[in-house]
Amino acid sequence: MTDEEKFLLVRTNKLVEENNVILRQMRRANRWGTAFRVFYWVIIIGVSIGALYFLQPYIDSVMKLYEQAQSSIQSLNSTVNQAQSAIGSVNSSIGNILKK
Repeated sequence: MTDEEKFLLVRTNKLVEENNVILRQMRRANRWGTAFRVFYWVIIIGVSIGALYFLQPYIDSVMKLYEQAQSSIQSLNSTVNQAQSAIGSVNSSIGNILKK
């Protein structure tokens, strides 16, 4: 083996070792990144569930209020329909009386 071949072999060995160190650092950084990403999503989902648990009574009261308003509007509509039919019957009665 010539001196030039030894030099190239030693140089290649150093490059391989340097690449190995860099690859291990990259793999470690990737693992930490994955761990933090999982932790991030666990926190986001946990806070969302906690907020829903905390706000549930308020959401229920708003839903009850909405249902009450909806039933009030329906009863008002039925009252208006009854009043219109009563006015219509009064008008027809007055019309019949005026025709005679």
